[in-house]
Amino acid sequence: QLKLVESGGGVVQPGGSLRLSCAGSGFNPNYYAIGWFRQAPGKEREGVSGISPSGGQTKFIDSVKGRVTISKDNAKNMVYLQMNNLEPEDTGVYYCAAMAAPPNVVITLEQQFYDYWGQGTQVTVSS
Repeated sequence: QLKLVESGGGVVQPGGSLRLSCAGSGFNPNYYAIGWFRQAPGKEREGVSGISPSGGQTKFIDSVKGRVTISKDNAKNMVYLQMNNLEPEDTGVYYCAAMAAPPNVVITLEQQFYDYWGQGTQVTVSS
């Protein structure tokens, strides 16, 4: 049974940093891309970043470019989202999701392509 569990959320002041983790189980990470999505209060869920099964391809939305990095450790079946210089607009519930894909697939952040989702972790950026 494929399972994803997010962790690492919390409350941080503007300008601070957080590292979110996505722990996978029940599947071979060499065959799955992972995406990070977020849902702010009162807004629709949006894609934030994604990484190909091999880790060789990544994608970021414009609002986080230069502040966020994504990495993948297939030996541990883990994906990390390092977020720096956080802004109040980054507040929301962050989800990771998995999509079966070729090793160096060009990443999409279209949610309908992701079949498996975690339960989410809350990130609050506030002074």
